[in-house]
Amino acid sequence: MSCRSSLALALLVLSACTSGLRDEAADPLAERATVEPPLWLAGCWELSAGELIIEEQWMRVRGGTMLGMSRTVRGGRLAGYELLLLYEEESGWVYEAHPSGQPMASFRSSAITDTSMVFSNPDHDFPQTISYFRIGSDSLLGRIAGERGEQLRQVDFPYRRVPCPESG
Repeated sequence: MSCRSSLALALLVLSACTSGLRDEAADPLAERATVEPPLWLAGCWELSAGELIIEEQWMRVRGGTMLGMSRTVRGGRLAGYELLLLYEEESGWVYEAHPSGQPMASFRSSAITDTSMVFSNPDHDFPQTISYFRIGSDSLLGRIAGERGEQLRQVDFPYRRVPCPESG
């Protein structure tokens, strides 16, 4: 093998080995998670009250992130949806919400334990706080809270664990 071929082969191997690396400073999704969010959030959750059904599904932690989605159905019709991203930055975990018909909003973790997660953004219109509280192995309470029109408001979402739908 000639020197030129060896050099080309070495560059090819080096390129393949480094192609998966990302600039952590530029990429908030880079793998650098040191404290994982509670694993109990992963899975499928449902709130059902009369004609209202709210489903929330979270993928397990992978690549330092959790992906989630929520769908609200009222009277058999889609009333809203939300795409969710949970990732860790140097300052802690970030809950990024992309609600239907509204701009994206980020909330920073203020407390994460083995039974609760609390995220805050005091500059957001409503809510300013998003929380999840584990209640046993098959229930969790989601909560949004904050001020709206100088009045404190809190909305609770009592979810129960449900089997995740199978694809196919």
